[in-house]
Amino acid sequence: MDEHIKQQIAETLTNDIYQSYPYLWNKFGESVYEHTIADNLHHLNHLELAIQLEQSNIFRDYTKWLDTVLTTRGIGTDLIIDNFKRLQITLPEKLEQTEAEACVRQLEDTIVLLTDG
Repeated sequence: MDEHIKQQIAETLTNDIYQSYPYLWNKFGESVYEHTIADNLHHLNHLELAIQLEQSNIFRDYTKWLDTVLTTRGIGTDLIIDNFKRLQITLPEKLEQTEAEACVRQLEDTIVLLTDG
């Protein structure tokens, strides 16, 4: 995945999330907005690594850790799921078909993991 595309995706998703959940501005402010961009880059990097190495546990383990960290900071699992669903929609528009399909499958498996607890 091209770094420029990753940055573009991270910024677009963060803007979309903050438009959909305006309370995040009041609750967390600008600093968390910037962290959300960085978090989206981490999501993409871990997703890319899991796909490249064909080891889905990399992204699942990252997501379990992420869920623990964010829920202790008052950001619910539902926002992680929402973020991953947004990635599922966005990635096929930005990546080659094979890579996009692999990412979407990995995200779907991980969303099920988060939903099932």
